[in-house]
Amino acid sequence: MLTKPRVALTLCGHGAARCRLSREEYVTALERAGALVLACGPRDDPPDDFDALCLSGGGDIDPARYAAENVASRDIDLDRDATEFALAERALREDMPILGVCRGFQLLNVALGGTLIQHVEGHEQRLTGAVPHVVVAEPGSRLADACGAERQRVNSAHHQAVTLATLAAGLRPTVLVEGSIEAFESRHHRFVVGVQWHPERTDEVDAPATRIFDGLVRAAARGPSAVTMSEI
Repeated sequence: MLTKPRVALTLCGHGAARCRLSREEYVTALERAGALVLACGPRDDPPDDFDALCLSGGGDIDPARYAAENVASRDIDLDRDATEFALAERALREDMPILGVCRGFQLLNVALGGTLIQHVEGHEQRLTGAVPHVVVAEPGSRLADACGAERQRVNSAHHQAVTLATLAAGLRPTVLVEGSIEAFESRHHRFVVGVQWHPERTDEVDAPATRIFDGLVRAAARGPSAVTMSEI
């Protein structure tokens, strides 16, 4: 029997109903893709041994992490920041596959030296649910390889953003919507992908968008020795 890739999944750590549902959505998406999920909350001991990392959504990152004053950031959890930055830095250093979702997308940008726009209008979740919009992944990108390069309906539930001016130098944008980068990937790692939307919420996105989890797990299953420099 083949061993399932072990994916470390970071979680918000709150007991609210939305957080409990979010945990179930991420775990279901990763297990469906073939992963053994190692869930890790802000005050849990991080897993010692894992093959890939999934950084989930949640509250804002402490602006001190990117040398900025707090002008609009909220729901900051310093313990979560510490846990997730440590995991991200280890995974980047060891060239493990990483998927960053919403907050995780923003955290990857900061971990690689970028900054954030602390508030933008029109992208935050409404009382009726997430804001829908359409994206198209750049052909040949990791995102397009996993999900296709056709138009896809995704969701928006964030109030902070990454732009071309705040993007880390080692990242390249693969989806740009009205000046905001909605997806990126690393130029220097075999699989480091961030998406600003929430593909784990399967009822809010088109089916192809959910396949980014399959892309993460496939990259983890292949292992670093299976990837050539021409693929990076």
